[in-house]
Amino acid sequence: MRVDGKTLIDSVSLDVRGGDLVGVVGPNGAGKTTLLRALSGDLPLDEGAAYIEGRAIADFDAKELARRRAVMPQSSYLPFLFTAREVVRMGRAPWEGERGEREHGARLTDYAMGLTDTRDYAIQAYPTLSGGEQSRVTLARVLAQETPILLIDEPTAHLDLRHQHLVLQLARELASEGAAVVAVLHDLNLAATYADSAIVLHRGETVAFGPVEQVLKPELLSQVFGMEFVLQPHPELERPMLVPLPASLSRERS
Repeated sequence: MRVDGKTLIDSVSLDVRGGDLVGVVGPNGAGKTTLLRALSGDLPLDEGAAYIEGRAIADFDAKELARRRAVMPQSSYLPFLFTAREVVRMGRAPWEGERGEREHGARLTDYAMGLTDTRDYAIQAYPTLSGGEQSRVTLARVLAQETPILLIDEPTAHLDLRHQHLVLQLARELASEGAAVVAVLHDLNLAATYADSAIVLHRGETVAFGPVEQVLKPELLSQVFGMEFVLQPHPELERPMLVPLPASLSRERS
């Protein structure tokens, strides 16, 4: 994919199935958000295609697509004073007019806000919330949309430690229930803890794609991020932990 003569992603291929949580990792400018936008259908492709159930995304109309995939962007700018609950309820827009939607949509809105710990400021104006609170409200909107595919871009940005794990635990549970989830993540250990597989991007290309235990290796990540890592076993989980080495220590070891 090229924009203004610059290649943003090139020769990137992945297959995400229901039940999978895929973490997209890589340094700034690697093409992570571009990939998510291409998968969502928000960014037209000049080469290749993205498919849902074997059908090209470009062949779906907006309503059909919104019923199949929900997208959480890095940030949502809403200048109007919608309440947090009104923002979450917007996730039900693709289902308006369906029988029983008024009651079902209200229940699902409340449920999504409970899952994301956002009920306490349901009547607060969305623009007055902190960045972390807005992020969780946006996630609640995505959950309320009730789609089998979720594409979430940096869902832990602006969140405190507890809410980072809350959000990814929700993503993990949704995948376990059959959803296909793709999450752009900067924290490699969050990816290693919660994702089934990971795709590592660098300069718009795929460096590796596969199970986290096979992909998130110090040697590969050192080449991509330009710093050294030490791999350690998680004290409680059968998952890898990646410890970055300070630059001064890396130089001493070289």
